[in-house]
Amino acid sequence: MESQNDLIHRIRGQKKMSKGQKRIAEYLELHYDKAAFLTAARLGTAAGVSESTVVRFAIGLGYEGYPQFQQALEEYVRHKLNSIQRIEVTSGLLQERGVLESVLLSDAEKIRITMETIDKKAFEQAVDTMLKAKTIYVIGIRSCAPLASFLSFYLNLIFQDVRALLTSNSSELFEQMIHIGEEDVIIGISFPRYSMRTLKALEFANNRNAKVITITDSKNSPMNLYSSCSLLAKSDMASIVDSLVAPLSVINALIVSLCMKKQKNVIETLENLEEIWDEYQVYNNDEIDMPKNQMKIKLEAGESNE
Repeated sequence: MESQNDLIHRIRGQKKMSKGQKRIAEYLELHYDKAAFLTAARLGTAAGVSESTVVRFAIGLGYEGYPQFQQALEEYVRHKLNSIQRIEVTSGLLQERGVLESVLLSDAEKIRITMETIDKKAFEQAVDTMLKAKTIYVIGIRSCAPLASFLSFYLNLIFQDVRALLTSNSSELFEQMIHIGEEDVIIGISFPRYSMRTLKALEFANNRNAKVITITDSKNSPMNLYSSCSLLAKSDMASIVDSLVAPLSVINALIVSLCMKKQKNVIETLENLEEIWDEYQVYNNDEIDMPKNQMKIKLEAGESNE
């Protein structure tokens, strides 16, 4: 297998390129993470050239065709921002300010940008689509998995049929989606470096005529290839950790909006849960008065032993 840097070396080593090929090269330099998921036709559209120009560009670099070139690009993206590179980037950004102040200011800025740029109509469309769905599927992989879990937890309090897709391997993923259809919706959460498994899940859902909602970072995100509704939130992957506070805020807004739309159902569910918690002593007020409850438990245990 070739080195992950061979692709870039090949591109930069090209001495003679047409105007169209230069456009492709420039696009790859700026958007390599997105380009890896695009077909030749879509890459051509993004770079402002024809599909045939993209294919000739790949062959000109020494690849048999576009599929082999795309495979090399995917390999490059997979290794581009490793942990060491993230630390180096972050260290440079944090030199002027302290870590706490820098991170909090950066996160606040991402929320501000998201609030100013998010498509309000798309947000309402996402809410309406979920309200009409028979079954809601949610998928998020790696650093996006906690976001998917958080969303699924609260959707379960609002709707009767919510499926949080487990993604340990591809075969299990499709087994869980085998019954998805046109009455259903899938919510895909993915940020750079984008997940191919998430993309394949959205493709599968789209092929089954299910509605597709994406929560991602850009209109050029590969997740939007199959999306009928896209919610864009600012993120920062050039860091030691993935900053996903803005996507989480968007998810919070979705949950609150859905709760307002189904307020009666949510209240009934929560009242039912409170009764269940009391009946089975799920919380038993332990967090309020631990010493008193511990004494009560000891007394009850002593009585049962007599």
